[in-house]
Amino acid sequence: MSAPGPLLTCAIIDDEEINRLTLEHYISLTDSLEMVVSMDDALQGLNYFRAGNRVDVLFLDIQMPQLNGLDLLRVLPDPPIVILTTAHEDFAVDAFDLRVTDYLVKPFDYARFSRAVQRALQQHATPVAAAAVAPAPAPADSDLFVKVNSKMVRINFDEVLYIEALSDYVIIVTDKQKYIVYTTMKSLDARLPFEHFVRVHRSYILNMKRIEAIEDGAAVVPGGQHVPIGKSYQEAFFSKLNRI
Repeated sequence: MSAPGPLLTCAIIDDEEINRLTLEHYISLTDSLEMVVSMDDALQGLNYFRAGNRVDVLFLDIQMPQLNGLDLLRVLPDPPIVILTTAHEDFAVDAFDLRVTDYLVKPFDYARFSRAVQRALQQHATPVAAAAVAPAPAPADSDLFVKVNSKMVRINFDEVLYIEALSDYVIIVTDKQKYIVYTTMKSLDARLPFEHFVRVHRSYILNMKRIEAIEDGAAVVPGGQHVPIGKSYQEAFFSKLNRI
């Protein structure tokens, strides 16, 4: 029986058959995905999309002959949700610039694939324009890249104390400094490990691992900073706190 929710149509572009077969198998195991087409080179993909064909999600290899995956994205006027698949981690900056949804480093298992699909489902349900957070390269979901001024900065999740909303930006507060990033709380929240990060206020996301105390309706983090816990968030917060 299919799971409730949207059914996202999918395309694969990868020049290696084993990678296409792996993705096709993972897609077949996922109730929220429907396989439409699998192609073995980017030029074929370019012709497919220029002919007016559409899918919701594109699983795209980067290094391919004739035309690589990043160049394909640059020439597509209206690309679908894109999950990059690559054997290399050094394309993260380019991935950020092209607004991809996730970045899977081969080989990846079904659990990692599923997390990427969840991000795609969230983006499909609530499109967010111009988010400035790049997906962290797999295999470890231990950090993410953010664009600060003209460079990409890696931030380890364990260093984050809390995140504060500021109009069209967020402030990521770590032990050492603050990073002001052009994105939304919803977009950033989707990229954080749910085991340790929790929304405690309309304007705050808190790293549960960094709490030193709770007093006067606020969580105290290193440095004595107080993060307010909104009344409507308290039940979920304390329920999660009890499981640590």
